[in-house]
Amino acid sequence: MKYFDENGKEVKVVQAIGIDTDPDATAEKAEAEGKAKVYAKAVARATIAGFVLLCGLVALGMWGCPVYNVWNQQKQGESLLAHAQSSKEVAVAEAKAKMESAKLLAEAEVSRAEGVARANKIIADSLKGNEVYLRYLWIQDVAGKDVNKTVVYVPTEANLPILEAGRHLGNPEAGK
Repeated sequence: MKYFDENGKEVKVVQAIGIDTDPDATAEKAEAEGKAKVYAKAVARATIAGFVLLCGLVALGMWGCPVYNVWNQQKQGESLLAHAQSSKEVAVAEAKAKMESAKLLAEAEVSRAEGVARANKIIADSLKGNEVYLRYLWIQDVAGKDVNKTVVYVPTEANLPILEAGRHLGNPEAGK
């Protein structure tokens, strides 16, 4: 059987079914197919390496997350402990400051009371034997400096009106 190409030229059977008989073309084709196989193998290796790397990262994450959580909680606990110790030190310092302040305030109060006691002693010593002057001061205090004031003097006994003095002594008829 004879085969013809589109121009009407007779071709060999090998050429008619698409097999190139040119030795240079066959070598190039084999080289290209070899390169394609090498490239396909490299892609397959890279894909497998990527998958293994991804699996390794996932495994590392599954192992590392719980370890990290434990480490993180430990650090948080240490932080809380340090904060509590700091707060305790501040509270102790404040308590000591309050104690010192109270002691100083007490000493100041004692000093003031001693001053008042000395002043009272001086006043008491100066008033001994001055009954007339004290009565004058009492009258001035009762009468006051206001001239429009009306003062009624009621005779008393122990600063109680005489009419009322008997009632407190158990005499029921004294207040009538």
